[in-house]
Amino acid sequence: MANDTERDGALRDRLTGLPGLDAACARLDGWLHGAAAEGKPPHVHALLVGLRRFDTINLTFGPSAGDGALAEVALRLTQFAGDELDGAWLAARASGGRFLLIAHEECSRERWQLFASQLADRIAAPFPASAGPTSTGIVRLSPRIALLRGVEAENAESAIDRLDETLARLMRQNGRRMAWATGEAAPPGTTTARMEADLLGAIDRDEIEVLFQPQFALPDDRLSGAEALARWRHPRLGRIGAGTLFSIAESSDHLVPLSRHIAGQALELARRWPAHLRLSLNVTPSDLSAGSYGEELLRLLGQTGFDPQRLTLEVTEQTLLHDVAVAAPVLGELTARGVRVALDDFGAGFCNFRYLKVLPLHYLKLDRSMVDGIVSDPRDLAVFRAILAMAKALDLDVIAEGIESEAQRDAIAREGCAFYQGFLKAQPMSAEDFAGLAARS
Repeated sequence: MANDTERDGALRDRLTGLPGLDAACARLDGWLHGAAAEGKPPHVHALLVGLRRFDTINLTFGPSAGDGALAEVALRLTQFAGDELDGAWLAARASGGRFLLIAHEECSRERWQLFASQLADRIAAPFPASAGPTSTGIVRLSPRIALLRGVEAENAESAIDRLDETLARLMRQNGRRMAWATGEAAPPGTTTARMEADLLGAIDRDEIEVLFQPQFALPDDRLSGAEALARWRHPRLGRIGAGTLFSIAESSDHLVPLSRHIAGQALELARRWPAHLRLSLNVTPSDLSAGSYGEELLRLLGQTGFDPQRLTLEVTEQTLLHDVAVAAPVLGELTARGVRVALDDFGAGFCNFRYLKVLPLHYLKLDRSMVDGIVSDPRDLAVFRAILAMAKALDLDVIAEGIESEAQRDAIAREGCAFYQGFLKAQPMSAEDFAGLAARS
């Protein structure tokens, strides 16, 4: 993924941190005109998200809750795009409660529709909102999404008009959540049941690929390890990212076997790395709720010969929401064997500081939203400094995620951040490419 939102930062919306519609139109025109000049297909895709009955949130909880909901949608949209898209993309704030996402990469209609369906699920997931000084409530959003594939000889104005018209129709309908801007019916073959059935055989067919996102130490930029990421090489839809993959696995009750398959592959590949490099594995809620997770992971470590002291488990707050009382002893058992634990996506969501007290943590891994504005916004930098100071007081190292510019890298280095990852230094890569990078470093 190459996030063009950063390059259009001068036009950011103050509430969401996203650029406005003008910046997106300029970027979209550039992609369309560039393809036309080269005589190539545009390979441009877009979607427009609207929030149905959004006014009821303001009426129920107040305007501040509505603003918080819009900021949450922007965060979920950019996080999901960052996880799922390989090519250049840009997310923008349109008027009201509408958001535009444009992407520049080869993608089938089915793949783009699947992406939009999973994005709608992500946006619709409930979250708490402050309803006043003494009460709280649960916000439930109802997203509608218009889809579009760029066509030859089209400009950005025409594309946005088609999306607007389609979204307006969707917002007047009950039940239907997505539609293509052409008005055509959704292509067949992307039903949840079909995808679940495909996934059940994907492991046996060796369609699940493990990639590695390199991580670097500061201040000298030496390679320190990598985070293991999963991709599904679907024979018909092409590459499917981790967010969609795990969502399908969860709905098909196949999450634990998938997670263990990925862990086993990653450990087997990483055991060949130089001994100073660490491997980071993501932990799912299903992993921690399974009573045998610790035992199974230690068994995998023994089978592969990977040193537990070189392994980091990345646990998100969303994972811990299921039952931190169950997670804490499991993680404690593993840390007693030398495994380290990182609290992932710190700064996104609700930041329950209780986790810092009850979990055996070694790292705070900052969500990309916590570093996006540290170069240009003094308040963002102040928050970043406060997190570093808290981590130091708790004897935790900080890993910054989503570093995409030299200015960001220099800023976190000056402040004393220990590690970082992001497209400034390297994109996710195959096991072979990472082995080459490790050998060179």
